[in-house]
Amino acid sequence: MVHNPSNEARKQILEESKIIAVVGLSNKPDRTSYMVSAAMQNAGYRIIPVNPVIAGETVLGEKVLSSLSEIDEQVDIVNVFRKSEDIVPVAEDTLKMKHKPRVFWMQQGIANDEAAKLVGETGIEVVNDLCIKVDHALLRIGK
Repeated sequence: MVHNPSNEARKQILEESKIIAVVGLSNKPDRTSYMVSAAMQNAGYRIIPVNPVIAGETVLGEKVLSSLSEIDEQVDIVNVFRKSEDIVPVAEDTLKMKHKPRVFWMQQGIANDEAAKLVGETGIEVVNDLCIKVDHALLRIGK
């Protein structure tokens, strides 16, 4: 079982982060991934959408990429909106990134110990089963 970083550690992560790659970001405004990403964008984060189904489209003003390994710049957080059983390939794609992220964040309702171990062993911090938007509000980031 993966233990999440402390509230203070997650607050520090969110305060120091600027770019979030969002795996599974939907182009439908009524989807949780879209709403959470829009809120994080409104809070000042840059969002990089990753979704092979809609690659090439524009979501929240950003071009959608088909995989994490396509990202050339440093990403602070990989935020994952996929079913728990589909997370291992996302973790593997994370490890193929040119610049490793600081954090691999599985959204609320999502947890996968195998994926967490895979990325965690490389020094990437793992957060699982927590909503990044809720954490951002509860931890009073920027206040």
